[in-house]
Amino acid sequence: MSLQNNDNEKKRSYSQVVHLTNKVFDSPSFFRLWIAQVVSATGDWLGLLAISILAIRVGSGNEGAALSLVLGARIAPGFFFGPLAGVFVDRWDRKKVMIFCDIGRAMVMVVLPFVNNLVGLFIASLILEALTMLWSPAKEASVPNLVSEKFLTSANSLSLVAAYGTFPLGAGLMALFGRLSTALFDSSWADNIRLDDMGLAFYANAVSFLVTALLISTLDLPKNKKAEKKDSRGVKKYLADPINDLKHGWQFAFINPVVRTVNAGLATAMLGAGMVIPLGVIYADELLGAGKSGFGVLLTSLGFGVGTGVILVFFLRKNIDKEKTFTRVLFGAGISLFATVSTGQIHFAMTMLFIGGICLGVIYVVGFTLLHENVEDKMRGRIFATFYLLVRACVLLALVIGPLIEDGLDRLSSVLWDRNVEIVGLEIALPGVRISLWLAALIVLSAGVLSKVSLRAGETKILPEIAEE
Repeated sequence: MSLQNNDNEKKRSYSQVVHLTNKVFDSPSFFRLWIAQVVSATGDWLGLLAISILAIRVGSGNEGAALSLVLGARIAPGFFFGPLAGVFVDRWDRKKVMIFCDIGRAMVMVVLPFVNNLVGLFIASLILEALTMLWSPAKEASVPNLVSEKFLTSANSLSLVAAYGTFPLGAGLMALFGRLSTALFDSSWADNIRLDDMGLAFYANAVSFLVTALLISTLDLPKNKKAEKKDSRGVKKYLADPINDLKHGWQFAFINPVVRTVNAGLATAMLGAGMVIPLGVIYADELLGAGKSGFGVLLTSLGFGVGTGVILVFFLRKNIDKEKTFTRVLFGAGISLFATVSTGQIHFAMTMLFIGGICLGVIYVVGFTLLHENVEDKMRGRIFATFYLLVRACVLLALVIGPLIEDGLDRLSSVLWDRNVEIVGLEIALPGVRISLWLAALIVLSAGVLSKVSLRAGETKILPEIAEE
């Protein structure tokens, strides 16, 4: 009798766990995908830190250039391969694509501990990013197949937590491996298989990719009709199809008002917000007097704000108009950045960046949800690939032009008003970094204007070719 009661209690406990999982994640399949994202993202952060350390070590004497080259290799494939990646994702079986990419990335990670030159590291980084450019659109395109439409906002909130909330875990593991390597490296066998801090990090990342592949293999995703279809129309026609698919994807991205709004709004916003990355250290040092370490404090405030924004969307998902919210928080992000740059008090700057972070968290979650809701399954891979391409391009452009604009404006400010102006008896510091970041804030505000104009344009007829696809 006691055994029977224990069995019943276990069944009840299991049923409660299943019910709670379904309530939070909508379906067991999405729960497994989310766990896969957590494992994969933790490995990604760990691998990125290890690759950065390895780049500095192999680039001895020119560490900055080596690090820039390797990080550039993580961005470059997106410009050339990104658009085609979306086409392949829409034509191939998405589950198989993700599994293949995870296994491929695991193999690269196993090889990386034995790379001892910059060329090898550069090639490995290119391969990793190319595989990621396939994996990410495939994952995003699969989410609506695993959850109900009403749960999409929650799903995107959870995905964002998995992607960026795992950074502390990745950093913690990197520190742990550093301590473990000290104990292990006393033996020659450990040296032969590269059990230093970077080697342990790379091996752990490889394991994370294999675990992710295993979890994804259990997902019940619909078969891609194009992947199953036998083509007998000749080589020329077959090769032309991906080009047509790519053209249709780009046409849809700029014709559909909601998709156009999300792409244009986020890309423009990232052009402005991206300038904060290279100029933030100068701002914290010159205007806040917080030293270069003060930038880390500001980034922490921003990160907490993003997390808060994601949580807010999760709880308010049933009561928000997503299209209007997307536009309004773009304005909010621009205003908070402008207020941040206008102050010389670090505590006020932290508060404003926290508010800006809330806006960014809302923008991302709502933006992804709008794309999921307004794009058919057969085109979803191309649209997300286009989205990633535009955002990456704008961030890279911001990283390049930000320092150039700051240097030019600083020289101009020195000549015109000696970097200080007096207004109504109040002296205001106007170095190049403040003017540049004001410009960045205006760019973010213009993203809000652009989004509002795009939405007001209303529904536009989709090209006949796309409708007939």
